[in-house]
Amino acid sequence: MGMNIPDASLPRIVIIGGGFGGISLARSLKGKPYQVVLLDKHNYHTFQPLLYQVATAGLEPDAIAFPIRKIFKRHSNFFFRMADVDSVNTATNTLYTNIGEVKYDYLIVATGSKTNFFGLSAMEEQSMAMKTIPEALNLRSLILQNFEKALLTDDLVRRHSLMNFVIIGGGPTGVELAGAIAELQKHVLAKDYPDLDFAKMQIHLVEAAPRLLASMDPVSSAKSMKYLEELGVHIWLETAVKDVVGKKVLTNKEVTFETDNIIWTAGVVGAAINGVEHALTRPNRIEVNEYNQVKDLTNVFAIGDVAQMNSTNYPKGHPMLAQVAMQQGKLLSSNLLKLIKGEPMKPFSYNDLGSMATIGRNRAVVELPSFKFQGLFAWYVWMFIHLISLIGFKNKVVVFINWLWNYVNYDRGIRLIIRPFSRQEPSHNKE
Repeated sequence: MGMNIPDASLPRIVIIGGGFGGISLARSLKGKPYQVVLLDKHNYHTFQPLLYQVATAGLEPDAIAFPIRKIFKRHSNFFFRMADVDSVNTATNTLYTNIGEVKYDYLIVATGSKTNFFGLSAMEEQSMAMKTIPEALNLRSLILQNFEKALLTDDLVRRHSLMNFVIIGGGPTGVELAGAIAELQKHVLAKDYPDLDFAKMQIHLVEAAPRLLASMDPVSSAKSMKYLEELGVHIWLETAVKDVVGKKVLTNKEVTFETDNIIWTAGVVGAAINGVEHALTRPNRIEVNEYNQVKDLTNVFAIGDVAQMNSTNYPKGHPMLAQVAMQQGKLLSSNLLKLIKGEPMKPFSYNDLGSMATIGRNRAVVELPSFKFQGLFAWYVWMFIHLISLIGFKNKVVVFINWLWNYVNYDRGIRLIIRPFSRQEPSHNKE
């Protein structure tokens, strides 16, 4: 089996990954004198910032996914193939995948990041990650299935374990997820399950650092903590998770948590491919220069989360944010043209547009380059920015209507167990 991509006289650019960086680069190459080949293991682009809303029954997955082929339907000399990339041979300019191999003139690795469990194998087996749409759907199913199970047991300890949540990681994803689950508890679940006592349901947000949203300003951290506490979330700072045994989450303190709902949002590492080991740095990112060229290579580039570009302002590399990936992708499209023409390339300079997080209804924290603000207006700004960032007019409309309906009716209408989630309990983890 091969990729069936026609030979062309144009230089071939192969992009691995249909995330923010890969899509930004491929879009910017429209009308340029290249043959562009984009590879991804899914046939859609995922708007990851709203994954937590799929997991908490606020949005259907197709509202935050957009078909890759539809994005590029008017691009000439563009080919998309659904593939899992295995490795690259940079000496022969050959990329190996599960559907065959492809030669390239220029290779761009835009594979993003993957969940980092910091070597906690039991936690990896027992917890739910949330980096992809299938993972978000699994989490949605697990949450709803556990409430169904809670109805069936008279054992109060078991029931509380099924109803309690432990979210590990106090970054934007953990904070937003904790707020969304608290909103579910407050407005939705009690109506769905009147037999259950939701006053006993507990949501624990566990963070090893001294504050939430460590990458943001301390004022935003304090405000997000206040908002979560108002929603009834229990916050545990300077508390590192050490292991999970059965249904018990163990920490570096005396506190333990009994739960069937462990959600891991504590960190990510680069999703580097095989064949560029010489350039790997911690955490599994590919070292690149100021032009995003991979170390010691002239025709292989890495952008976005997987790229480690050290600079004076970012000595540990740029933050793993969509804006970084998109800006690097856009600049690289013009630099590739310069490279072919023999002109000097332009170094990458990150334009920080700010960061934000939402904490339930009418609550958000926003940090723009010029000022910081919190509360209702910040929540409106958060919604506006996320709406305009979605790909596709239909997706924007669907998300807006869902948000409007949820806001007016205090409801999350997509509480469906379409695809029941199950996993084998590892024998070494049973009590």
